[in-house]
Amino acid sequence: MNFITLNNGVKMPMLGYGTYNLDAKTTRRCVEDALSVGYRSIDTAEFYKNEEAIGEAIIASGIKREELFITSKIWVSNMNENVALKAFEASLKRLRLDYLDLYLIHWPVGDIYGAWRAMSKLYKEGKIKAIGVSNFLPDRIVDFCINNEIKPAINQVECNPLYQRANLQKVMQEYNVAMQSWASFGQGRSGVLDNNELAKIAKKHNKSIAQVVLNWLIERDIVVIPKSTKKERMIENLNVFDFSLDESDKAQIAKLEKGVSGLGNQQDPQRVKRLIELR
Repeated sequence: MNFITLNNGVKMPMLGYGTYNLDAKTTRRCVEDALSVGYRSIDTAEFYKNEEAIGEAIIASGIKREELFITSKIWVSNMNENVALKAFEASLKRLRLDYLDLYLIHWPVGDIYGAWRAMSKLYKEGKIKAIGVSNFLPDRIVDFCINNEIKPAINQVECNPLYQRANLQKVMQEYNVAMQSWASFGQGRSGVLDNNELAKIAKKHNKSIAQVVLNWLIERDIVVIPKSTKKERMIENLNVFDFSLDESDKAQIAKLEKGVSGLGNQQDPQRVKRLIELR
């Protein structure tokens, strides 16, 4: 496994297992499978409502806590200083852990500065090894980095060959904030896994399209958290460190950029309203 060193010195696996949109029963089985085939980084969130199942899977695995990297996220409805502390403790209890490796603000909505103060306190107390954000656009990242004592270690954002986020990554690099991809395969809705150009590159390297996409992201120093409910695909997604894309491959992938999210405009006022209403 390759690792990235975050801006506070913490080492994070470049490839982890994502658990979005998995119910509790499926989550436990899948996380147990993921841990059994070699994953050591697990990504979840309060909003996913599967933290308890992940905690059960971790215990069942018998893997030492120090070998794992566990990420969770605070939801919009708990985005203020006092409530954030309680939300964190609730997530920790559900996960049956003594600390988190990474804790993120899930969306830049609500009192994110109050939540960040609470997260910074927990970080200083050693209850979180690193703190970060998710879905922050360039202006929010710059503002957050300049106006907080502790800079985010990571920003988890939608990123894939059709929505490459090069400008966002450039801004993040200026502030030493690592980038992590969600929807690396477009969540199966944008055509990433059916793309003809990616299929040609995959055939060239005797790999799958998914492996090419993950390799392309990792070579950009972007942390990935692919999700699959099939054990054989989990193994396949781990097997991406034994080949490299050449310049012609990267040039072809660069041409796939559409410059727009395949999952909707996060700055849409109605979308923000819906986020606030969700619990």
